[in-house]
Amino acid sequence: MFDVLDQAPPDAILGLNEQFKADPRPGKINLGVGVYKDAQNQTPVLESVKTAESRILETEKSKGYLAIPGSVEYGELVRALLFGHEHEILQANRAATAHTPGGTGALRVAADFLKRKFPGTSIWLSDPTWANHKAIFGAAGVATQSYPYYDHATKSLDFDAMTAALREAPAGDAVLLHGCCHNPSGKDPNAEQWAALAELLTERGLLPVFDFAYQGFGDGLTEDATGLRAFATPGREMLVCSSFSKNFGLYNERVGALTIVGADAGATERAFSHVKISIRANYSNPPAHGGAVVQTILADTELRAQWEAELAAMRGRINEMRSRFVETLAAKGVSQDFSFIAEQKGMFSFSGLNPDQVQRLRDEHAIYIVGSGRINVAGMTPENMGPLCDAIAAVL
Repeated sequence: MFDVLDQAPPDAILGLNEQFKADPRPGKINLGVGVYKDAQNQTPVLESVKTAESRILETEKSKGYLAIPGSVEYGELVRALLFGHEHEILQANRAATAHTPGGTGALRVAADFLKRKFPGTSIWLSDPTWANHKAIFGAAGVATQSYPYYDHATKSLDFDAMTAALREAPAGDAVLLHGCCHNPSGKDPNAEQWAALAELLTERGLLPVFDFAYQGFGDGLTEDATGLRAFATPGREMLVCSSFSKNFGLYNERVGALTIVGADAGATERAFSHVKISIRANYSNPPAHGGAVVQTILADTELRAQWEAELAAMRGRINEMRSRFVETLAAKGVSQDFSFIAEQKGMFSFSGLNPDQVQRLRDEHAIYIVGSGRINVAGMTPENMGPLCDAIAAVL
């Protein structure tokens, strides 16, 4: 049977990473894969994570299965991180959380839930969006539509086009929103725009689905929840897909969460019962270790303070690299305006480089960038900044 199969194409981003690994040239630079790197170009294990793991290993007494949605305390801590401890959603028991295998797992469970219970629903994705969004929802059988988001000419959010498209979306459809640090553009709505979006989606009867993969990587844990909390008013429903890969550095532990917010406690309980059915048919119950790390850190005052300081340091390094990149290009005599890079948030930005320039960077300079021109700013270091900017100057 397998003889009739053709070769599937490699993943656009992970396949690029494999090419990078196989490249023997010294001084190669990887700005493709979405992984945080420190100044030594390593993906570190946070000290708060090491301490939490040590405690877990000392006290762990069983490797038994978790419940289908994971630990109750994990869910409580995730909801407090999203909305704040005293939020009305928590007080009214309007939210329930399932521990999932990463943010990708949360998105897939959300997609399965929508397909099973609301089979006519389409989900609207920003143009552009993370490359895997369409594949995840498509694999679950959920139809996808797109709304304008990023204006490549002005390097800014095209809010008027975005809202005009969403006004035409049929009631009952879902809209995927990047909670902060939009991937791949790095451009987020401001507070006033988030409030307008919340009003628009409520008026149109559209379900918000937040992909919240970078909380703390933009301006801070609370500041990055501005958009999410604009939607979190009494009676409003939403789905929130969280990832702890970036902000806890737990990439290979695959730690995430799907949080359902209903109009009231009863609606949430009913919806969550169907989420658990989807989980049971998919991966049955979540992996324990990474979730235990997040739970241990968030539940301990000292560990949480240490983690927040480490997160602030990661955020600060990314912002420093953004500024240094703009300054170094200018110092190299590049006349093209790259100042927009310094204004954007999170690990990613569109560089403005076209596919031919991206290919030349790879072929001639061993610099790996996604074909769209998206760059991972966290892959920049003080040591590689000069060669990187020299190469970009050469291909412009």
